[in-house]
Amino acid sequence: MPKGTNQKLKLYYLSRIMTEKTDDEHALTLPEIKAYLEEYGVTADRKSLYDDLEALRVLGIDVIGEQRNRNYYYHVGKKQFEIAELKLLVDAIQSSKFITEKKSRELIKKLTGLASDYEAAQLNRQVVVQGRIKTMNESIYYIVDDIHAAISYNRKIRFEYMQWNLEKKLEPRRKDRYEVSPWALTWDDENYYLIGFDAKAGQIRHYRVDKMRRIEVTDDKREGQEQFKKFNLAKYARMSFGMFRGEEVKVTLQFRNDMVGVMIDRFGKDIPINSTNKKDWYETIVDVALSDQFLGWIFSLGKNVIVTKPKYVVERFAQELQVLREQY
Repeated sequence: MPKGTNQKLKLYYLSRIMTEKTDDEHALTLPEIKAYLEEYGVTADRKSLYDDLEALRVLGIDVIGEQRNRNYYYHVGKKQFEIAELKLLVDAIQSSKFITEKKSRELIKKLTGLASDYEAAQLNRQVVVQGRIKTMNESIYYIVDDIHAAISYNRKIRFEYMQWNLEKKLEPRRKDRYEVSPWALTWDDENYYLIGFDAKAGQIRHYRVDKMRRIEVTDDKREGQEQFKKFNLAKYARMSFGMFRGEEVKVTLQFRNDMVGVMIDRFGKDIPINSTNKKDWYETIVDVALSDQFLGWIFSLGKNVIVTKPKYVVERFAQELQVLREQY
């Protein structure tokens, strides 16, 4: 049998055919595999295909052969990612505000390449990126890379921190660039945040990565190691509503029994839950960052949740409600 023009790439093309054209629901016979190879300019006989499919198994591709009626079929079973895992990744990319629409499409396209043609169709039906609120900062991926580099090399970073103006344009918040010791990156409320130590303020602070520009990794070593050793990122995220900071305070919240799930979802399973003298009402004590966003969260829960302590938090909430009444 004459050799095809792409004969040296035979095993490569065979691996593509098996991963793209087969899965647990779709299989190919040897004549069908042979026909697909010929489309790539590769010739093959039955005996060589047996050897090549075994070679794919040795390389880690889970090629499965099984008898169905009078024919023998081959398909790839376990793949690098299962279809359920790929769907999960696609959903995460779609819902992420810090990934631009353009980059979302590029990443999803790459993910579909890890599935068979039939599985890729399932992923494509999920792709509804257009119209979602996405960051417009196409350089965010390089910023994240620079931050990781600074953390790895134990260096500070400088950057401009931007804000929107009424002309819908981004402008620096201040003339001087920010200088921060980066310690971690976290994903909260659909946004990416840098957690870093501000030496001038002597505090651990956070910054929206998509609002950072002109980042520079300096030659200065990071500061704040002792402060960050005591830092609990999970607690920090639970206390901050929408990552807005404020005075850290313990508040007592009373809530109806059917709101217990809301409390656990927000503050975790370790919160204390105690009964009160009101029927079907319970209370918990939690640490929060006292901010307008926290009070807004309480307001959104209506009459089902009440702040009872400390007194000055209750008074501040009442004042905010009075201001709202006067505005309307």
